[in-house]
Amino acid sequence: MQTYECDIVIVGAGPAGSVAAKYAAEGGLDVVLLEKRAEIGAPLRCAEGISKKWLSEIGMEPDPKWISAEMDGAIIVSPSGHTFKLDESQAGNEVGYVLERHLFDKALAEQASKAGAKIWLRTAATGVIKEDGLVTGVYANRMGEKIAIRADCVVGADGFESQVGRWAGIDTTLDLTDMCSCLQYRMVNIDVEPNYCEFVLGSAAPGGGYVWIFPKGKGIANVGIGVQGSKCKSGADAKYYLDKFINEDPRLNKGAVLEIVGGAVSTCPGLEETVTDNVVLVGDAARLIDPITGGGICHAARSGMYAGKVLTECAKKGDFSKEALSTYEKMWRDKMEDKLWRNWMAKEKFAALSDEVLDDLVLAIKESDISEVNVYNLLKVIKEKYPDLVAEFEDMI
Repeated sequence: MQTYECDIVIVGAGPAGSVAAKYAAEGGLDVVLLEKRAEIGAPLRCAEGISKKWLSEIGMEPDPKWISAEMDGAIIVSPSGHTFKLDESQAGNEVGYVLERHLFDKALAEQASKAGAKIWLRTAATGVIKEDGLVTGVYANRMGEKIAIRADCVVGADGFESQVGRWAGIDTTLDLTDMCSCLQYRMVNIDVEPNYCEFVLGSAAPGGGYVWIFPKGKGIANVGIGVQGSKCKSGADAKYYLDKFINEDPRLNKGAVLEIVGGAVSTCPGLEETVTDNVVLVGDAARLIDPITGGGICHAARSGMYAGKVLTECAKKGDFSKEALSTYEKMWRDKMEDKLWRNWMAKEKFAALSDEVLDDLVLAIKESDISEVNVYNLLKVIKEKYPDLVAEFEDMI
């Protein structure tokens, strides 16, 4: 078996992996970035919506090449059809861009390559190398050839189905209530608001999920659904509910489907542990996905940046122990954990609400005076009308 050596091996070339590779390579480390597929960013497994605010944090400037449409705001739709329309000044993190995600991911990988990272496509990690109980690299299959890649640290950026964490002994298990089954169609010949992302609440997407419509211009939109895992009994429930919604919506039911994508999304407040000796988990592999929205691109990129910076410092000291890598864990927790935890608790509450209560909540929010609509401010409004709903986490509002 052929053996390669490097400082850092990163498994997965999505946003988390590519940003981690960029920052580690900029720090002077020899980085190998593995991607099991033949193309970065494909197949698509994402609604493609992002906010604008965080791109500059990771050194990205908006580029028309990977922006499909710029949003003016968002529309929240209650189960009975009450709508709350937000413009950009109010919409906070719910407004931004709808991407051409495969091009966005390629742009991030290009930055990593320019920083000096090596990118290996069609290279699937098959296990971790362990010596004296410590992870010292990964085994992989590269273009049909079995290889060993030895490294000072392994970064698991291998998404929701992360195997790196499990191989390394990190508990990545999830309860069915903390995952959503998602399905999305790219539809054409439909008639939706062109510059507003739409979120439909209630029993249209059981278990606290929602239906989304993200327009991409010229009568094209991503139309998708997330259904809580515990509500999926037959294995195809997401398709059933999405088809039902589309068939009942005159704006959509005469459209055509050009693409179908599906997958699962975690809706927990992050893993209890995201590092161990010589191993770091980033992005979806660390369960850093917003439990309310299911959005993960921002958290993935940020966590990749944090990991890349910490790995650089660890290399200077020659120490990739769990204790040394815990600086990464502190960074992401300081930035994200409170919000992830609050949104997880809100998700747990919303999942149990009836359509009637959700109707009342949307009307209450519509009638309130909120300068910026985000989960934190929405919970404050809900507290005024339904204090019992938020009593368990009132101190976080």
